[in-house]
Amino acid sequence: MYGISRRGLLQTGMAAGVLAATGLPLRAQTRGGKFTAGLSGANTSDSWDSRTHSDIFMISSAQGAVFDSLTEIAADGSLKGELAESWEATPDAKTWTFNLRKGVTFHNGKSFGADDVIASLQMHLGEESKSAAKPIVENIVEMNKLGEHQVELVLAAGNADLPYLMADYHILMFPAGQIEEAISQGIGTGLYQVTSFDPGVRMTATRYADHYKGDSAGFFDEIEYIAINDNTARMNALLTGQVDAINRVDFKTENLLKANPNVRIQEVTGNEHYTFPILTDVPPYNDVNLRRALKYGLNRQEMVDKILLGHGRVGNDSPIGPANQYFNAEMEQLEYDPDKAKFYLKEAGYDSIELDLSASDAAFEGAVDAAQLFQASASAAGIKLNVIQEPADGYWSNVWLSKPLSAAYWSGRPTEDWMFSIAYEEGVPWNDSQWGSEDSARFQELLVSARTELDTDKRREQYYEMQQILRDDGGILLPMFSNFVQAVNNRIQTPDTIGNGWQMDNARMAERWSVA
Repeated sequence: MYGISRRGLLQTGMAAGVLAATGLPLRAQTRGGKFTAGLSGANTSDSWDSRTHSDIFMISSAQGAVFDSLTEIAADGSLKGELAESWEATPDAKTWTFNLRKGVTFHNGKSFGADDVIASLQMHLGEESKSAAKPIVENIVEMNKLGEHQVELVLAAGNADLPYLMADYHILMFPAGQIEEAISQGIGTGLYQVTSFDPGVRMTATRYADHYKGDSAGFFDEIEYIAINDNTARMNALLTGQVDAINRVDFKTENLLKANPNVRIQEVTGNEHYTFPILTDVPPYNDVNLRRALKYGLNRQEMVDKILLGHGRVGNDSPIGPANQYFNAEMEQLEYDPDKAKFYLKEAGYDSIELDLSASDAAFEGAVDAAQLFQASASAAGIKLNVIQEPADGYWSNVWLSKPLSAAYWSGRPTEDWMFSIAYEEGVPWNDSQWGSEDSARFQELLVSARTELDTDKRREQYYEMQQILRDDGGILLPMFSNFVQAVNNRIQTPDTIGNGWQMDNARMAERWSVA
């Protein structure tokens, strides 16, 4: 998947140069013009503080346009350098040296260097930090400036995936000593400089002159991202020419878009998955038998057929998918079985039970319909689910992580450790099932040991076991993996390979697309 193994990355300095090379070649692209996208996932509480970013609108605006990270996941899934030109590690993967690009400036004219890297990483630390990247950065026990353009990061425990983790969309580079100003105004080193930002409404930006990426990226003169959370409004905006592209095509109305000769559909298979997270520290969900009852009361194939309309595949209550290196394809598939659900419900001490399930289409396309399908299938096992339709605005701040049973989605991550550490490690901010040692000490032990294991076969065994534990005991119901389905006006040219890590070409359409 990555073109070069992570173990090889540790063993040769040449590997860093390979991974830092330019990504896939593009066809001849036209410079100039304006690109307008209608995107879901916007909130009135949005800001340029990358620690808070959680959905496509701000990810596309920030990492995808205005800011940069040290590394970048290319469209083909490989890793390349962004603000870091190259990197190397000691054999135990505990000490990493990142060689930074020279001649890079922030949009306010400040030069980029080692001090900015250290200050940007330190943003995610502290007892009060709620950054989703906190578990990544907390493993760094020393941040040393070796020169104006060289940084040494010393880890508490080795991590072969650290260069991949530096591509996390929360870990953006801010100017040291000016971080509050940069958050207030949107000052980064990205291809586009902010001209206006109305949270939850709109963002506009123009191309930054003499950018370090030169003529190889950022082909538009101007970009505009409009917040359109409503599915129908988003589709109409594309059909009427108000926007050039939209994310999250509504599968039920997809044929209307296909009938328009000026529009084309992009469908990309990745690791995006739709879930019903359960807070395992809230009774009665702290009983593994009740969680197992819910697992067997869920008809996964029905959801793929009726919600995704074939644009995806059945999930198995593990976030690791076929696009991951250590996907456990040998694991037996959980099937809908009301009798088993009744058995585990009885083991939990109930003949029947009534539970609330919060959902909104802000969570994923068709989430309310999916919740109602779950309601119907679970009822055969004596589980009555009261579906509560929550408002779309503020769903991620008011419902997710707060209500004990809700709907959610994850884009997935390129590596197993990245996915597990951001969502399943004990105590991390985005652990939306509150999964921890009390639920499975074995899982937490494996999580730590696997990230330092350089033997591929041993690492595979550990990740296989972790997927099995989550399937059987976890606080996550993962009925389906969904393809990314988005639509683009034919006036916009896109590369032959579209990134499958996140929606909208890894949220980097402003960088990779152009006027046809």
